[in-house]
Amino acid sequence: MEDRSSMGLNDDAQTVQNDSGVTGGPDGPDTGLPTPGDQQGPIGGGDVAGGADGQGGGEPGSTSAPVPAGLPDGAFVAKTVIAVDGPAGSGKSSVSRAAARVLGFGYQDTGAAYRALAWHALQQQVDLDDPAAVLASWDTFDYAIGTDPDGYFVRVGDTDVTDAIRTPEVTAAVAHIAKLPEVRQRLVQLFRSVMRKTDAPGIVTEGRDITTVVAPDAEVRILLTADESVRMARRSAEVTTQSAAETSAALARRDAADAKVVDFMNAAEGVTTLDSTDLDFDQTVQAVVDLARAATH
Repeated sequence: MEDRSSMGLNDDAQTVQNDSGVTGGPDGPDTGLPTPGDQQGPIGGGDVAGGADGQGGGEPGSTSAPVPAGLPDGAFVAKTVIAVDGPAGSGKSSVSRAAARVLGFGYQDTGAAYRALAWHALQQQVDLDDPAAVLASWDTFDYAIGTDPDGYFVRVGDTDVTDAIRTPEVTAAVAHIAKLPEVRQRLVQLFRSVMRKTDAPGIVTEGRDITTVVAPDAEVRILLTADESVRMARRSAEVTTQSAAETSAALARRDAADAKVVDFMNAAEGVTTLDSTDLDFDQTVQAVVDLARAATH
């Protein structure tokens, strides 16, 4: 397995903005890291099977997979990684999935794992205010996710929860899950295992701390954001079971809770900011694709 521990980051923090909404280095968009070697592999994805015992062993990408021996912190996968961060309503999931499809890459929605664990805890009638009880639920968390952008699914055990994890009840429970450092640490290892397992030549991984914690060595690191009013409008259009006011309030609560454990509103050094406030969906996808291609060709 290729070791990317020595991969350097773009240290230039100065930013400028062009009419595409992308901010980067002093001469234009920051394309991330040095060009990697040629990557070959089939277009596709595959799925990641979970484990139920919470102990050693387990298939790579499972909830029971241990940290690979000898690997320091970082993603360290022998494929191209496009890391996308951003707040709720920024469009990072739909944009990342569409960009992965164009690039022929796999796609990982890390938020699905938090939601799936929240769903699992609710099914187990876990007291979400009891951190020990939430952590204990991990031992029976049998998680699987499809990384093919055209074959996306989320399962817990034999149950397809792709739609169930998007309910308001689960959304409200996610904050209790995401605020626990121990849960975040375990999920970070799971996310890295998913990136290692994908059989595509690269993977677009999106979430809230991907560029700084999960994949700080990714070839391209993007903070996708938009004005708060735009984000709330977009999220309201997606959620049909709540009023616009309820959806906006839920988004604000989620932002506030996550902000206590991760800074997802400010780009870290070397991370490209893509402001989609004035961009439509296709323009935003193209901006991500252009950044990926500039860094990998």
